[in-house]
Amino acid sequence: MTSTPVRIRRFGPFELDLDAGELRKDGRRIKVQPQPFRLLVLLTNRPGLLISRERIRTELWPEGTFVDFDQSVNFAVKQIRDAMGDSATRPVYLETVPRQGYRFVAPVASGAPTLPPAPRPESTTGTTIRLQKAIWANIAELRVAEQRRRQLTYYAIAATAAVLAALTLFLVLR
Repeated sequence: MTSTPVRIRRFGPFELDLDAGELRKDGRRIKVQPQPFRLLVLLTNRPGLLISRERIRTELWPEGTFVDFDQSVNFAVKQIRDAMGDSATRPVYLETVPRQGYRFVAPVASGAPTLPPAPRPESTTGTTIRLQKAIWANIAELRVAEQRRRQLTYYAIAATAAVLAALTLFLVLR
């Protein structure tokens, strides 16, 4: 009896299980609709390379399918980004190339599932994958923290401007 290898793609803390049709983060399943999942598979087929909008259309929607393609692709990309906590303005995983297509920018590793982890002290492959996951998780956390800090800065500037405007109005009317 022969078993077929499980097809897994890893990037950051995520695993994309092609056979099970699942996206997992740190072993926990993340809900992704079928069309965004297929788009994520297409993008991770060739990490680092631009996948044109036309190629996405032909791969995901068969000829004769009538959909608002632009809206459907945008929606699928948004669902992928939401599922992975990615940002369009500071992408960790999925980069938009305006009017051209998309690029998966994180390194992708393939192989068997990491859960449960097989202890193999003589191998550095597991260590390398864990290190990559940790690095990409840290990058994602730093970007989220930076975005929060930027929002707080904007709020502080807005509050200061409001106080100055009120003070100016008070002094003018006095």
